Amino acid sequence: MPSRKEPDPPVLPPTARAALRELVGQHDPGARPLPWRTGATPWGILVSEVMSQQTQAERVAPRWEAFMERFPTPAHLAEADVAEVIAQWVGLGYNRRAVNLHRAAEAVVAHHDGALPDDLGALLALPGIGPYTARAVMAFAFGADVVPVDTNVARVLARLAGVVLDRPTAQAWADDAGRADDAGRDDDAGRDDDAGRDGDAASAGGAALAAAMMDLGAGTCTARRPDCDGCALLARCAWAGEGPDPAAAGAHRPRPQGRFEGSARQARGRIVSALRDGPLPDEEVVALAGEHGEGLLERLVADGLVARGADGFALPRSSGEAGG
Repeated sequence: MPSRKEPDPPVLPPTARAALRELVGQHDPGARPLPWRTGATPWGILVSEVMSQQTQAERVAPRWEAFMERFPTPAHLAEADVAEVIAQWVGLGYNRRAVNLHRAAEAVVAHHDGALPDDLGALLALPGIGPYTARAVMAFAFGADVVPVDTNVARVLARLAGVVLDRPTAQAWADDAGRADDAGRDDDAGRDDDAGRDGDAASAGGAALAAAMMDLGAGTCTARRPDCDGCALLARCAWAGEGPDPAAAGAHRPRPQGRFEGSARQARGRIVSALRDGPLPDEEVVALAGEHGEGLLERLVADGLVARGADGFALPRSSGEAGG
């Protein structure tokens, strides 16, 4: 019996491909002056990507600068207590990201001689690093011809092509368009520090396209109230603001968060914030957990955000024991 042939992946429409080439050609990275866009190390790129998860880049920028001043290398972060890392993270929310970044730094020191690996599989093996973040580091830090697909990139692709995209198709189209020849760059061209990062990796095709689409999605092709009339790609856009929005469905569509007031997220933040001032006895922390009770505390301990000791709860040290 003949083997079943796998279907060919969907092809990026020629009009969308032409639009993306035009977008890269007209994109000005300096119009959105994020501090990690010039001269950042691969470690700095990773920190910026983790900080920017579920947080606007402009809000992250000053916090990234302070964090990098304190922890300029993975070794600096790995040597610090988790409690200090969480304290540096205050105001960014989703404190689990800080713990995961600390764990990733420990792994980089232990297994990669303190230098961030330039291999997608090795990056994915780091604690807390998922497909998007690993691809972002490969593109922006190492000049690989891959494009990290976030909600902004997926939205631009879906609207330009006029179709609802699943994750595999969005990623395949982005990578296809981000190859150096499609991004308007020679294979042996040096990297542009404004579009990519410092270093001597080969092409910045993926980085250039990713930055251009991210900026378009953040400023013009927004999820709500897109400025179609002010978009330079309007003539090439299959959607052009008319009819159902193809980006309103699909795997990358924004997911509304539940109510914050009274939620477990609020209680988690309240507990971590209180413990920044020092350890607290069990009864005080249980009271802060409120209706979410012991189950919430167990999850905080499992996530590495809180340590439980004989005298109560505290932010953890590197080894996981309660801090004093």
